Amino acid sequence: GQLTALVVRAPAFGQGKVRTFDGTKSSQIKGVKAVFKVEWGGKHSGVAILAEGYWPAMKAREALVVEFEDDPANKVWSSQELFEDYRKRALAPDLVGLAGAEGFSREILDAAPEKMVLEYEFPFLAHASMEPLNATVDLRADSLEIWTGTQMPGIDAVAAGALAGLPADKVKLNCLPAGGGFGRRAVTTSDFVTLAVAVAKTWRANGGSGPIQLLWTREDDMTGGYYRPMHVHRAELGFGPKGELLAWDHVVVGQSIMGGSAFAPASANETVDRSMVEGIINNTYRLPMRLRASHPKVPVPVLWWRSVEHTHTAYVVETVIDECARRAGVDPVAFRLARYGTDPKHLRHRKALELAVAKARYGKKRLVAGRSWGVAVHESFQTVVAYIVEVSIEGADTAKRVVVNRVTAGVHCNTVVNPLSATAQIEGGMVYGMTGLLPGSEITIADGRPVQNQFSQFRVPRMSDMPAKVDIHFVPSDDAPTGLGEPGLPPYLPAVANALARLTGKIPTQLPLRDFV
Repeated sequence: GQLTALVVRAPAFGQGKVRTFDGTKSSQIKGVKAVFKVEWGGKHSGVAILAEGYWPAMKAREALVVEFEDDPANKVWSSQELFEDYRKRALAPDLVGLAGAEGFSREILDAAPEKMVLEYEFPFLAHASMEPLNATVDLRADSLEIWTGTQMPGIDAVAAGALAGLPADKVKLNCLPAGGGFGRRAVTTSDFVTLAVAVAKTWRANGGSGPIQLLWTREDDMTGGYYRPMHVHRAELGFGPKGELLAWDHVVVGQSIMGGSAFAPASANETVDRSMVEGIINNTYRLPMRLRASHPKVPVPVLWWRSVEHTHTAYVVETVIDECARRAGVDPVAFRLARYGTDPKHLRHRKALELAVAKARYGKKRLVAGRSWGVAVHESFQTVVAYIVEVSIEGADTAKRVVVNRVTAGVHCNTVVNPLSATAQIEGGMVYGMTGLLPGSEITIADGRPVQNQFSQFRVPRMSDMPAKVDIHFVPSDDAPTGLGEPGLPPYLPAVANALARLTGKIPTQLPLRDFV
């Protein structure tokens, strides 16, 4: 008796509720059982279609006529306008400070013999899971059973029970393999699960019964928001006469992920979301830095993306470090090792990097013409990953493309329980990280709505994008294991970028690499 449900939602983020709809033609399609308005979240509504299978539901949705209200309080600009606004915010005098400005002096920066400003732009990114969001619910008078792939089954079960008006002991959630999550199935609003319950609840209120399977099309999934937030970083650097870094004034501008969520009290510091600057606030390289931040209010829903904010903070820090090494005339590996020094806190960084260097034979083997080394090291989720990559630019003119020929990783995650699984996690993080580099892998906003809605418009890594050789190595340790689901991603992007900077003489500061080569 299960019915398939599709829901038509507002195409623009600045719209919330249905103004009018006409389901006459939709209702006449064979297999369609109902067309009705459904509300969720207190401020959203859409039109649900119930049918005997996906195809009639899809045809009915195409035949539906619906108009949505504009919310005057929710202006959504284009991506270009947002970047312009973010860049202006990065220059505001009243930015909130985050770090203790260890050794930083604005006077020293202003008087530095050499200055450099790097402005980084990171776009919205979709999670692009192979399996679109979905949930099946069987809502009865005294019970609720759910089948879905979720990263937060406890939170989703509680939210679903509250919406259904049922106590926790009357809700059963069957947690299934997710078909990819990367953070999108860990939503504090439980959006796709509660939407399925809202459809079933409305259906029951109109005399219906039986299980409902809510499916999201690829277009629904890609345009539904909860993206990796857009960010602008501004690094103002001052160098001495010998290329030494004297002062680093750093600003991060981007939406808060934690703000307003159940995690805000634990993760936010006053008005600043500290998770937004994780990976940069710890100042691993002990440099004279001041760190400040700004959180614009933008009605595009955002969420963690695999490795959360390390996706952009690692990129900025590691490309700046390479620039510091170039200015000082020091090899980037030697520069990093010197900054780690003998500090016990950075012993794991040193070991991971030294392992990657040894296995890659960095500096010892001669690279073929047109190929360059790239180096990056980053700690996230208590695991340190160091990448040594070999990169070339192949093709000519408009056919140019970046090719990663070889990747060698040194990983310090303490005790490795399952070597095959651990290797797969690092490889998976690396491949997923490619999405942040590949031309066409971004979500852009125009007229308040996402432009990209299919894999034909949002590029994901393919076999042809894979390095010819990937070697993952682990530092031996008897200490308690640390995380592996996220850390493989962050240092991969800056390692490739640093190799490109060696090849071209310029740092890629705008991702993805759409116009770089």
